[in-house]
Amino acid sequence: MGFAVYAIIRAGGRQHKVAIGDVFQADRVQTGPGETVELPVLLLVDGESVTSDPWVLAGVKVTAEVVDHTKGKKIDILKYKNKTGYRKRMGHRQQHTQLKVTGIETGK
Repeated sequence: MGFAVYAIIRAGGRQHKVAIGDVFQADRVQTGPGETVELPVLLLVDGESVTSDPWVLAGVKVTAEVVDHTKGKKIDILKYKNKTGYRKRMGHRQQHTQLKVTGIETGK
């Protein structure tokens, strides 16, 4: 029985649990579709061993391919101050990039 190899990576200020073949959304990455990016690793689970030592993780590489650029759902922002007539309405759609993990190189 084989054990799963996965990693906790940092992408766009957030942490994601990824394995080979996973597709996930991160904040916008400034590369085009089809290009590859390398993501920093915070924790690696390789079979039964768990590695979080920064010196060991310096040799670990997680590569991902940019699949597509999308936008998140719209967030409505309403500001109001009582008795002054101040009202402000804004909206925001976060820019996302879909990444597909193509490899986790453990350096072994």
